[in-house]
Amino acid sequence: MTLRVALIPGDGVGPEIVSQVKRVIVRIQELHGLDLNYTEVQAGDEAKKRYGDPLPEETAKEIDRADLILKGPVGETAMDVVVKLRQVYDMYANIRPAFTIAGVRSRYEKVDILIVRENTEDLYKGLEFHLDRSTTVAMKVITERASRRIAEVGLNYALRRRRKVTCVHKANVMRVTDGLFANMCSEVMKGKVEFSHMYVDSAAANLVRNPQQFDVIVTTNVYGDILSDEAAEIAGSLGIAPSANIGDTKSLFEPVHGAAFDIAGKGIANPTAFLLSLAMMYERAYELTARENYLAASRNLRESINSIYREGKFLTPDVGGNSNIKGFVDRLLQLLG
Repeated sequence: MTLRVALIPGDGVGPEIVSQVKRVIVRIQELHGLDLNYTEVQAGDEAKKRYGDPLPEETAKEIDRADLILKGPVGETAMDVVVKLRQVYDMYANIRPAFTIAGVRSRYEKVDILIVRENTEDLYKGLEFHLDRSTTVAMKVITERASRRIAEVGLNYALRRRRKVTCVHKANVMRVTDGLFANMCSEVMKGKVEFSHMYVDSAAANLVRNPQQFDVIVTTNVYGDILSDEAAEIAGSLGIAPSANIGDTKSLFEPVHGAAFDIAGKGIANPTAFLLSLAMMYERAYELTARENYLAASRNLRESINSIYREGKFLTPDVGGNSNIKGFVDRLLQLLG
């Protein structure tokens, strides 16, 4: 079964990261016999400048044909690209792991958190209005269906991990919307895992105080966006944080970090988050095909990345090194075998 992949370089540091990582994609494809067909398409700020649309028609057509999307960071048009794609294709589960990597300087040890974020509603539904010239309103949308299914995703991950789930919300203030989300989580989790509720402000504080207390966090769209960036920095750097947007018919994989225009063109961006997003894509390909070579590819890539960090000689400046993207990838290609 051939899977089609739409590859989006994005903006800022995205194209230079993707340019180097394409070498890794080719090597892993050869080593593990992966049946993936990549098509590179344009989306984001540069696409808007060139074509007048951040998601051009030809790109949209290719994405519609694809099974998987591998995307670099985009700039100011993120709402028109990634948020739109999440909603159009109902990619309802945003999966963001945050874990310490040996060799990355951090105040914390042995952090291993998985944030499972509802990805299609809440304030990010984009329902904003002007009541008059001086008053604006945004609608927070929370539904039983979306809350229940994201809770089920969180439960499934927890059963494969340490069987502990924290439902994060603010139901003491937003009793109707967050209250519904909290109730759905309770219904799904009851009696199946170690389960607790935590208000989002307390969760933010506890992530700093004792991140090791968390296993799986299940939360709504806006809270998950904020907490996952916090968790990534706690683990060491946004430059090492991958993510997945999972739907029943299509899935998108991207680094958590932004386009980093301030260092674009210098060749020093950290490719780790994009590479780990690629590893997550291979794991999704396994779920779609049941072919073990995708899992082997993911393990090979992860283990090789970990080896680079243990060696410490080819790290980028954001994690205390003085190498660049090419040096990192050159060493990675040697380690892949």
